[in-house]
Amino acid sequence: MAKKQAQTADVKSDKAPNPFVRFSRYVEDSKAELRKVTWPTLKETRKATLAVLGFVAVMAVILGLVDLGLSALIKSILS
Repeated sequence: MAKKQAQTADVKSDKAPNPFVRFSRYVEDSKAELRKVTWPTLKETRKATLAVLGFVAVMAVILGLVDLGLSALIKSILS
């Protein structure tokens, strides 16, 4: 219980009332986090892009076939 109250007090004292100070702290923290990111190489990016495009193409074909099949089914039911 004492820990929880101490943590709550720390969080409250950490907040700066000035929005400009809070925003500048946010930008600094964002920059620090971006430095930690391991960015993919160009080769990895190309492979991932091709995988996504291939998946999208396959799904487009599957959904198109399902749409055609359901359209034919609905037409036959209604006629």
